[in-house]
Amino acid sequence: MTWLHSWSGLLIGSLLFVVFWMGTLSVFDREIDRWMMPDTRLDPAVLHAPLVLDGPVSAQIERLTRGASQWSVVLPYERAPVLRLSWRPPGSALPERRYLHPRTGAVLNEAETLGGSGFIYPFHYSLHLKWKDLGYWLAGLAGLAMLVGVVSGVVIHRKLLADFFLFRPRKQLPRASLDLHNLTGVLLLPFHFGIALSGLIVFMGIYWPAAPWAAYPGAGPVAAQRAFQAEGMGVYRRTPAGRPAEQAPRLDALLDQARQHWPGSEAYFLRVWHPGDANSYVELRRSPQDQVPLGLEQLYFDAASGTLLHEFNEAPVMRVQRFISGLHYVQFKHWTLRWLYFAAGLGGCVMIGTGFVFWLESRRVRHARQGLRGVRVVEALSIATLPGVIGATLAFLLANRVLPAQAGFGGLGRAELEMAAFYLSWLLSLAHAAWRGRPAWATQVQAVAIAAVAAVLLNALTTGMPLWRSLQQGQWGVAGVDTALLCLAALSAWTASRLRRHAPRRKAVGLASAVPPPGERHA
Repeated sequence: MTWLHSWSGLLIGSLLFVVFWMGTLSVFDREIDRWMMPDTRLDPAVLHAPLVLDGPVSAQIERLTRGASQWSVVLPYERAPVLRLSWRPPGSALPERRYLHPRTGAVLNEAETLGGSGFIYPFHYSLHLKWKDLGYWLAGLAGLAMLVGVVSGVVIHRKLLADFFLFRPRKQLPRASLDLHNLTGVLLLPFHFGIALSGLIVFMGIYWPAAPWAAYPGAGPVAAQRAFQAEGMGVYRRTPAGRPAEQAPRLDALLDQARQHWPGSEAYFLRVWHPGDANSYVELRRSPQDQVPLGLEQLYFDAASGTLLHEFNEAPVMRVQRFISGLHYVQFKHWTLRWLYFAAGLGGCVMIGTGFVFWLESRRVRHARQGLRGVRVVEALSIATLPGVIGATLAFLLANRVLPAQAGFGGLGRAELEMAAFYLSWLLSLAHAAWRGRPAWATQVQAVAIAAVAAVLLNALTTGMPLWRSLQQGQWGVAGVDTALLCLAALSAWTASRLRRHAPRRKAVGLASAVPPPGERHA
């Protein structure tokens, strides 16, 4: 089992760290949106007044979406106080998106950035690799490797309980990194196992595409998929009549009806199908904030008369799947649990990172004596994975604060340039690590500290909202991101100083003696 634990972590560890890091940041993706989209930092008092869609807001939506076959809005709530409008213009293969003020319907100038919810969150599960769903499969492979690592780690640990209390930071680096690896692995064992398994269950439709065929054996592939979407996911369709509607839908009245169907809850998503047609209908989905399951409760109303056409509630099996999805996505309103998820995600990143460090330090001398290049290759990948990915994320944030509003270069828009900054920084990290080797650790960790401080300063300079002002105005999301960046800067600066302090090479004998015997190698 030791070889399985080591090699599954070594071969998939870089991918697993990226998935874990992006998933950890996604716990606060809406707060990152507020930091990256200054125009959406609305006064918190906006949420206290009743939401009114009929009037200026619906008129603005009609102007923007004219000719579209459908449009949808995500309604404002505490973490995202804006209306997020999406539609697909006639003849366009790509959807359009706008952020609207929930009271006036004014367009907020924030469409030229993907933000945390548009870049970081999808990166967590798809890596932005769309070809044949390759990104989903790679993320699933990372989740499977995590399960293998957790199970094999439990098997090879002979002193599981003792490792929970054992941490010797003043020991030599191999021993200290192994202790920290074991501590974070044992302490967060239920989280690591549950988050990896639930991630695989969330995307069961991609990893097990034949499931609908098994549920509907007499139907063909297309018919089986449609039946599963209707009975399992609640998809409802009504064809357009081809003649104009007699009146526009009264959206506020439909939201009131939804509140009556879901006592104590609200709709969070509204979509109008075939707007302006006599057969136009409105889809409403229940908000997940008041419950753990990421439910699929849906209501469909006739747009003109307000008559309820269809109501969907999950069957028991699907309800279990949605409960597991809710535990993974943590969209319900519980700030303490959200912070615990964030801390556990960071703990997972530490566990993966210290596994890399232990492997490197326990083999460095032996590989050098045997003339092997394995340590040099793994070290370059480790540096690009750990400080490299963190630095690339900061480059993404810095580009958001530096690029002009209408920036463009080489056919790329502003949002694409922000993404390019991320990938370019990541590539430069790998090149620098391959060139410099071990000294690149301290250099890149120090660069992370500088970039984190720069991001906080640039946010204050370009938006006029330094940390003290965001706290004063109740912009907790913006203040939280700035605070997290300052904590990252402090931790990175301390780590870089420690790395530089111990930069002189130890004697080969001294380092070899610090390596634990084979029976104690658990990483």
